Amino acid sequence: MPSTTMKISKKTISKLEKTRNYPKEPLEDVVERLLEHYAYDDVLTDQEIKDVEEGLADIKAGRVYTTEQLNKKLGL
Repeated sequence: MPSTTMKISKKTISKLEKTRNYPKEPLEDVVERLLEHYAYDDVLTDQEIKDVEEGLADIKAGRVYTTEQLNKKLGL
């Protein structure tokens, strides 16, 4: 893969350096690790998106309970 140069502020470099696993870990490895973390932890699956959409549809259609109604239904 071809390499490229990018401008990064000293403040950001300092933050990246603090996330190194060991003192001489290349910053490219740090960035790659951060990207992998983001890709797996913050991206919703298709099923999760479908579930959220269904929940929003339930709210819009009024298929919801107040806390009081739910507690009464559950006998709490």
